[in-house]
Amino acid sequence: MTLEELVSCANTEEKMKSVSEAVEDLLVAAQRQGCLTVGVYESAKLMNVDPDSVVLCLLAIDEEDEDDIALQIHFTLIQAFCCDNDINILRVSGMDRLAAVLGESPQDNTEPRDLHCILVTNPHTGSWKSQGLAEVASYCEESRCNNQWVPYISLQAR
Repeated sequence: MTLEELVSCANTEEKMKSVSEAVEDLLVAAQRQGCLTVGVYESAKLMNVDPDSVVLCLLAIDEEDEDDIALQIHFTLIQAFCCDNDINILRVSGMDRLAAVLGESPQDNTEPRDLHCILVTNPHTGSWKSQGLAEVASYCEESRCNNQWVPYISLQAR
């Protein structure tokens, strides 16, 4: 491995960690502002009604769900819609960490929410700014320039 490859790997790992933290901060801020839509069906409904309000689409999946054909079909359709409407898309793994960030508790007797698709919206009533959103959007744009249309990050347990 050359020095350039070593430096590139270190920079990539650092960038992924930075983007992962930005995603977590963004999700917490969006949830506080009421700018989060959680669930595949809920997300599809919102994108059908008001696609202009969506600023980011997170598609979350862990290894055990990768064989779920229905979920993969939903993801393909959502990705196509997001590409057609210039919505940033990000694939995420680490469902347990995602649930923890969103305050989902496995001890509740209620049915857990479907965290496979999460939309971050920018309400028409007022604009909120998030440094995390700017960093994630920059990462998505950078990835598209490198012909990676749906970038991927892994949320790590802390």
